[in-house]
Amino acid sequence: MQIRNIAIIAHVDHGKTTLVDQMLRQAGVFRVGQQVMERVMDSNPLERERGITILAKNTAVRWGDVKINIVDTPGHADFGGEVERILKMVNGVLILVDAAEGPMPQTRFVTRKALALGLRPIVVINKIDRQDAEPLRVHDEVLDLLIDLEASPEQLDAPFLYATSRHGLAWTELPSVPPAEVPATPGSLTPLFESIVSYVPPPVAALGPFQMLVSTIDHSPYVGRIAIGRILRGTMRVGDTVALLPLGEPGRVAEGTFPRVKVQKLHGFEGLARVEIEAASAGEIVALSGLEGVEIGMTVTDPEAPDRLEGIAVEEPTIAVDFVVNSGPFAGRDGKYITSRQLRERLFREVEKNVSLKVEETDSPDTFKVSGRGELHLGILMETMRREGYEFLVSRPRVITHEGTDGQLLEPYEELMIDVPEAFVGIVMEKLGPRRAELLEMKNPGMGTVRMSFRIPARGLFGYRSDFLTDTRGTGVIHHRYLEYGPWAGPLQGRTRGVMVSMVQGEVVGYALFNLQERGVLFVGPGEAAYEGMVVGEHCRPGDLDVNPAKGKKLTNMRASGSDENVLLEPPRAVTLELALEYIEDDELIEVTPKAIRLRKRALGQNERRKMNRAARAAAE
Repeated sequence: MQIRNIAIIAHVDHGKTTLVDQMLRQAGVFRVGQQVMERVMDSNPLERERGITILAKNTAVRWGDVKINIVDTPGHADFGGEVERILKMVNGVLILVDAAEGPMPQTRFVTRKALALGLRPIVVINKIDRQDAEPLRVHDEVLDLLIDLEASPEQLDAPFLYATSRHGLAWTELPSVPPAEVPATPGSLTPLFESIVSYVPPPVAALGPFQMLVSTIDHSPYVGRIAIGRILRGTMRVGDTVALLPLGEPGRVAEGTFPRVKVQKLHGFEGLARVEIEAASAGEIVALSGLEGVEIGMTVTDPEAPDRLEGIAVEEPTIAVDFVVNSGPFAGRDGKYITSRQLRERLFREVEKNVSLKVEETDSPDTFKVSGRGELHLGILMETMRREGYEFLVSRPRVITHEGTDGQLLEPYEELMIDVPEAFVGIVMEKLGPRRAELLEMKNPGMGTVRMSFRIPARGLFGYRSDFLTDTRGTGVIHHRYLEYGPWAGPLQGRTRGVMVSMVQGEVVGYALFNLQERGVLFVGPGEAAYEGMVVGEHCRPGDLDVNPAKGKKLTNMRASGSDENVLLEPPRAVTLELALEYIEDDELIEVTPKAIRLRKRALGQNERRKMNRAARAAAE
């Protein structure tokens, strides 16, 4: 049986998962008339809610006598670690590019990784049925990108296809019909399948005993950890004893330094299912069960030939937060897992399968430093944990700094790409100036939308996304990716407004909120619980304001309690994890529970906060 191993890489929302759906349909994975939900590969609830791919997933289709193993990868830069380790399993990549947007930051990031590994690319210019599609321009931009990334002559000879993934159509030549009529033209994904079979090389089976690099870890409550990877040489059978080589430098590993374990089950991939098999040979992507203690990057080999492979190199995290045991007045009300031991076990368990995440213990037994690739990367972890029943506090994100060779302080910089209507260019430039953004490029193709590229400190992006959406009235598009470490940019402008802080504990009253809404924007509504030190709104002026959200109306013989029914309140601003991470300052924390997300001050007591503020001012002087 012939094999082709490919990964689909692209920027977020360029149509990767939709294309995989259509490939599964046209390869006969689904029965005729079978009802299948859209984006079937995005099985994680958070993926379906947010419309993005978070976890890389394996599937396989058959085209003639060729088995094509397909890996659907995330498109957001924060999940680049998923992409980096997956590329170790494949021999070719489908580079999917939007026919209107062209190559975006994540496109460059994943393409650079793929080319460096020597993988053969196939370029698919997708969404050619968009009214603003410019496939010929995008074709040239992708070619320039490949040249800029120093692609080899074989990689530069990549086939270019034109497609509309939602309609399951692909062509080797651009259709000459208007974009609106493209879906009605005859076609299928046959050109794509044929390009994969003819251009992507089959996996090379090295001679020698069994050897496999673990690229992905899954977990089953019945068999424990499941190691997924591509067999590089030899053959594996159920019941075989294998050596589990620890992480380290490539080469022969000394006898007695590694455990020997027995493979309990062996699975291959067929369609959306894992199929239990008895044996597999070099080139196949398989899942091994029974390897207790296995980690991503380990080498699984024949015990008689313990040759360790080069591990998986993943770019270091750039942003860190503190996970803290919830010590607030409402601690333990909502959560099932609230102790430091439970929090520690869950965080270190996440590291086993999330290679771009780091967890470190601190001097405090109740605090753990968690580092990731971006706010979204960390936010997904927090949301997953709260849905599992965990309760904890989170600090403000901070960048991870390094010291240069000359002792200079270095911080991470990001490439920021923005697409906005022409009318909003001015406000975007005005807001990014104080954040130390440097304009690299500005393009105005004459379609009413301007594309701007900036180099900006990662700190400068904290809290900007919500401002950007407000400034552009929701019409702008923003993307960013890690670029490099550079000199410390100095102090940046933080939040310009203070917050309203509750000075009492009790139930929030509509009468109190009616009087407070003139002072700013509220985060709570009537009937919600509040406590001393909890942030209940944003003050309209600089500086914090202590308020009493539980203050009720005094009753007299001339005033009835029912008159409160006439109070009209503006809806409170919904506090999401993303908003909270962008919003809070250093003296604030996010309280995350299964039922609520609250903002609070580190020091809950009013007097304690005043002492801390005086000490901070004295230190600054």
